[in-house]
Amino acid sequence: MLIRRVHHTGFTVADIERSITFYRDTLGLELIARQVGTAEYLSTVTGFPGVRLNMAFLKVPGDDDHILELLEYVSHPAEPTPRDTNRPGNGHLCFVVEDVQAVYRELTAKGISFRSEPALISAGVNKGALAVYGRDPDGFTLEFFQPPKGLVSS
Repeated sequence: MLIRRVHHTGFTVADIERSITFYRDTLGLELIARQVGTAEYLSTVTGFPGVRLNMAFLKVPGDDDHILELLEYVSHPAEPTPRDTNRPGNGHLCFVVEDVQAVYRELTAKGISFRSEPALISAGVNKGALAVYGRDPDGFTLEFFQPPKGLVSS
């Protein structure tokens, strides 16, 4: 097998401080590292000569495998892309939660925008689960997913 596992998900953000505050203070992720990226390899990887990036790395406490990488292009900023979920090229990040209704209420009270109230998944491989789509400050779609009873991950 060529691929062994997923290492991280990366989002390009407009304001690294705002995004860190959102993911750390609002959602409860742990900030594990920050750095300014100017190394030559970053220019090669990103395709932007002389790139300068503000970078932050976060994870869900207790989850050692998956990292959320936030990148702010200081040297090559651009306008955001449309975030509609039906547009090819857009993705979403899904968080497993124990009580999606409680998460929805708490985050709504904190001003987070949602597409709907939590919905019961009535068919398919996740039948019996609950899910809702919300947005981060840059418009990225975040799914909050409560597995069916008996399948909640710890």
